[in-house]
Amino acid sequence: MKPLELSEDRREALAGHLIKLFAQEFDEDLSAFRAGEIVDLMLKTLGPAVYNQAVEDVRAHLQGKLDDLGGEVWVDGGV
Repeated sequence: MKPLELSEDRREALAGHLIKLFAQEFDEDLSAFRAGEIVDLMLKTLGPAVYNQAVEDVRAHLQGKLDDLGGEVWVDGGV
């Protein structure tokens, strides 16, 4: 699997959320560099599991649609 990458804007936004979280919840200053490192670590460790779950969710949704396809498009010829 290709490594997950975020746009620079999204990465900066997530790092900003971490900086704010650490300040509010832990009364700790977190540098932008350290916040970026945490974002990278989370992408590497959580990213594949989240990606795989999303793929499974889409697969199940599409399978449900395919299973119902006969009922949706079946035309009774009245013969």
